[in-house]
Amino acid sequence: MNSSIRRTAVSDISNATPVAGHVDYIAKPVQTVYGEHVFNESVQRARLPKAVFKALQKTNKAGEPLDPNIADAVAVAMKDWAVEHGATHFTHWFQPMTNQTAEKHDSFITPTAEGGALAEFSGKELVRGEPDASSFPSGGLRATFEARGYTAWDSTSPAFILDNPNGATLVIPTMFLSWTGEALDKKTPLLRSMEALSKHALRVLKLFGNSAAKRVFTTVGSEQEYFLIDRRFYLARPDLVNTGRTLFGAKPPKGQEMEDQYFGSIPERVLACMAEVEYELMRLGVPVKTRHNEVAPSQYEIAPIFETANLATDHQMLVMEVLRKTATHYGLACLLHEKPFAGINGSGKHNNWSMCTDLGENLLEPGDTPHANAQFLVFCAAVVRAVHRHGGLLRLAVSGAGNDHRLGANEAPPAILSVFLGSQLTEIFAQLQKGKAKGGKAAGHITIGVSHLPKLPRDAGDRNRTSPFAFTGNKFEFRAVGSSQNVSGPNTVLNAIVAESLDYVASELEKAVKGGTDINKAIQALLAQMIADFKPILFEGDNYSAAWYEEAEKRGLPNLRTTVDALPLTTAKQTVSLFTKYGVYSERELHSRQEILLENYCKTINIEALTASMIGRRMILPACLKYQADVAGAINGAAAVGAACESQKRLLTDLVASIGALQDALDVLDKATAGQPHGDALAHAKHQRDTLLPAMADLRAKADALEEVVADEYWPLATYQEMLFIR
Repeated sequence: MNSSIRRTAVSDISNATPVAGHVDYIAKPVQTVYGEHVFNESVQRARLPKAVFKALQKTNKAGEPLDPNIADAVAVAMKDWAVEHGATHFTHWFQPMTNQTAEKHDSFITPTAEGGALAEFSGKELVRGEPDASSFPSGGLRATFEARGYTAWDSTSPAFILDNPNGATLVIPTMFLSWTGEALDKKTPLLRSMEALSKHALRVLKLFGNSAAKRVFTTVGSEQEYFLIDRRFYLARPDLVNTGRTLFGAKPPKGQEMEDQYFGSIPERVLACMAEVEYELMRLGVPVKTRHNEVAPSQYEIAPIFETANLATDHQMLVMEVLRKTATHYGLACLLHEKPFAGINGSGKHNNWSMCTDLGENLLEPGDTPHANAQFLVFCAAVVRAVHRHGGLLRLAVSGAGNDHRLGANEAPPAILSVFLGSQLTEIFAQLQKGKAKGGKAAGHITIGVSHLPKLPRDAGDRNRTSPFAFTGNKFEFRAVGSSQNVSGPNTVLNAIVAESLDYVASELEKAVKGGTDINKAIQALLAQMIADFKPILFEGDNYSAAWYEEAEKRGLPNLRTTVDALPLTTAKQTVSLFTKYGVYSERELHSRQEILLENYCKTINIEALTASMIGRRMILPACLKYQADVAGAINGAAAVGAACESQKRLLTDLVASIGALQDALDVLDKATAGQPHGDALAHAKHQRDTLLPAMADLRAKADALEEVVADEYWPLATYQEMLFIR
């Protein structure tokens, strides 16, 4: 039946016509679309009383506590605006520990005694919600029977409207907390980490004579890689449906080796889908900027402009949701797993991170002469110091069963954290370590060699696409984040470790100045000491090379190859000390995160193992046995009329042996699945890594070998050739 589904899908795709008409930029120009479904600052200014608007702005921009007296006025204005846009319900939208978002919809309608109804929404309903929290992961923070959990309005991330085929919903971004006040979500620690960084960044700025800045924000721009394949192929692959990745699949004759997909012409159906995705995201105020083909066949990327970290996180979650939802409109399936197909590049999120004051100054902007820009050098050095001291935590932040398949391959940075600064900054730091920076290599110009084209200004350093943490002009690019991850986790860690580093810098400089040292001399001495300390983490070469692994070990850099290696760091003494000191996580919250991460890892591998066994026994093995029977029948028929069949008999012998090997591998996998330890979560995770994953890999090798010899009409699964190249 499945081979019939494959053939029907190929026929349908070949006869399909492009879907059109969902987006009309002529009737509604792009600039009028942007933010039309967002309760943004301009809408607030128009609809709120002046005093209420000013009070809300003090909270959103200056970080002052929310005045509870304005909640009712904001709620009424927000409700009226939403109802005018067709909203019938509202929801508190939050980010539990699932890498997904969560929502419970409540109607605006309140029945009256006269039999009618009113559309009502109070300040109390806006500020706080109470969803049932019992079934969300809590890692021991609460028992299953303890159902109470609270959502708290995050006013710094504006409410927005999501359309559905029969109405619309007002969506209010919130935090999610337990009855006892612990964070049950990913946004709350992110907001805490932003506060911590702002506090200590302002101390450093004050030493440079900047008392005008009142807050420092971390800004994020997360590029999103993803695959689009025909939905009919997706539905014919139980492994994609259940796990997000293909557990079987022989290598196609052509993969990505011709490098003709990257930045190539975008297929028409895919481009139509992209256009609608961007239309919906722009309506929601997501500043999407770039779209293009990625390296692997059927792989693509969408990238936004920078935003404040918590808003960028909300928007990144919307990007994934809109991609998944919109793909179905075009008969496509969006795959966000880090490694949906073996043998070709997987997907990640390049997390571009910087720091900016409330006055608009980018603290990682070097200027034309970075050697003379002491403020930039101090902030840049503080970031590098943070990565050197806490590289293991950044590796922990990108851990997951899916990302383990991607990190360290020749497509993504390795699990070893290093920093690339570029030739100019590297030279300046080397000079600073010795004394005083005299200037780095001049950027110069690139000569194109075509007379009518101007010279292009050369950047101060080339990009290093193999580096996990690279300075790229006015920001750092953290390239190891997985494509399915919520970026709040990596950015929470990044903010926290940089806050610690800025705290150290401010304390050292304050102490030196108090002792009578000139601030410039104090900065020069501190930079020299810091650079000497973090020098081992600076690397300008090829992070994919075997030589780097050996060199990194000599330098003492940690190499946490798998998620299981990294997870014990969650509750290590130094981790607890760091996060509790800066108020990002409590010790109890850290223990809960470790339990959740271990449980997620174990469950993910278990689901994959059960799915692999199901497909192997119920789909691949019967197809192979059917083919074996038909081959045997053909040989017997030929032999009955006296034909020589030695070659065919060898084919049958090899086929019988290969099917036997498949059955043996299935037995080994089933035994490993049944023998999982229980009780100790770390021991369970190690079993999944050391026993289940190798058993699955061996089963796959046996099945993929059979795919290459069994006649195509028998094979039950959509093949790599079909999924990746038939669009």
